[in-house]
Amino acid sequence: MSKLSSLYNKFRRHNKLLKLSLLIVPATVMAVCIIVSSHPGKAGSGLYENLVRLHVVANSDSPEDQQLKRQVRHAVINEMKLMLKDAKDINQAKDVISNYLDRIKEIAREEVVRTGKDYAVNAMLGSFPFPTKAYGDITLPAGNYQALRIVLGEGNGENWWCVLFPPLCFVDATNGTVPDSLKQDLKAVLSTEDYEIITSMGQDEDIPIKIKFKIVELFQNSKSKVVDRLSKLFR
Repeated sequence: MSKLSSLYNKFRRHNKLLKLSLLIVPATVMAVCIIVSSHPGKAGSGLYENLVRLHVVANSDSPEDQQLKRQVRHAVINEMKLMLKDAKDINQAKDVISNYLDRIKEIAREEVVRTGKDYAVNAMLGSFPFPTKAYGDITLPAGNYQALRIVLGEGNGENWWCVLFPPLCFVDATNGTVPDSLKQDLKAVLSTEDYEIITSMGQDEDIPIKIKFKIVELFQNSKSKVVDRLSKLFR
């Protein structure tokens, strides 16, 4: 019996090692792809620390909860437009948001109550993952950005995001371009290299940069899946 038990335990160890290798190999290949495709000088790194994004997460995907998410978004953006109008740099913007977190939470809560719901509302400032996002002729790569995150209720619904600082949330970029005044604001907080990257995504000759952005997004989306599988594997 002990011999059979020993063989069984050895089989389980080998089986786990095989499963582990099947997870590590693709993750390693993807990581190498990202490193190889990276722009010289770590272009894009300044984007994550010099912008503040707004992230509103709905309670669920029901039509009512999605509409409530949009109402909260609209109310918060209107208020933040006034709060951030004098912010000149990322530190000032973050200080304003931190000081007004309670007020932001109150604004969101008022919209929840207005619709007859009793959802909890959480508002926080931190670093959160975002997918690649286009604002007219400007495209931001996937990555962990500084963000004001508002979670409604269970936070299980589709989310919505924009850039609070510089204030891309406050313009309508549906016509395909971002106003020159806002591009100047972006130039003021980004390196020349980073600015050129986010404004060149619409050009055909920049397909390699588009591929890079997509690889980064796919890698970030897969990281949580890999961690989840590893945890299940070694339970």
